[in-house]
Amino acid sequence: MKIKTVAAAILAAGAMSTSAVAASAQSGAAAPTPIATGPAIPGICIVNNDYILRGSAVGKYVITRLNQLKSQVDAEITSEGTSLQTDAKALQAQRASLSNDQYEQKMGALQVRDQALQRKVQLREREMQATQEKAFSTIGQQADPIVRQVIGEKACSLVLNGAAVVVANTAMDLSPTIVQRLDARIQQFAFDREHLDTAGAGGAR
Repeated sequence: MKIKTVAAAILAAGAMSTSAVAASAQSGAAAPTPIATGPAIPGICIVNNDYILRGSAVGKYVITRLNQLKSQVDAEITSEGTSLQTDAKALQAQRASLSNDQYEQKMGALQVRDQALQRKVQLREREMQATQEKAFSTIGQQADPIVRQVIGEKACSLVLNGAAVVVANTAMDLSPTIVQRLDARIQQFAFDREHLDTAGAGGAR
């Protein structure tokens, strides 16, 4: 049987924004009342990639780190945007004392800065997306051999995506065991924001 790598599945889960994942992980909502199920079905197993991401120590670390990096980017963009707005207001206040040529020259410079800032915003968004994908891929690479091992131990003939399962006997869910072993394998790893320098970045790094 060909087993789809958990790395790919975790990357799919990563399509959710880091802020949304973090909010879900930190939610104080009460757990739903358990639903009575039938007996576990031999050979059918479940792997919940979202549970692995949010429940493992390394997953929680990555989400926290991604939010830290996002805060740094937000602060950088906000600072530059505030500076630009301040200078624009100052120019408007000086409008009466400037000739048309002087005003147009200064306004043109502000527009150039504004365009550069918009390019930086787009660049940072791409960099954060690349950072998230790479971090989630690392979790997937670490989890994949564990998933394969547990599937073999449980003699699973069919493995279902936990995100697509409405109700199932918890004994069929391999996710808690995978998280336990993943925690023993890795807790965290160092990573920083990816830098996607391009010719059109305009020195926005």
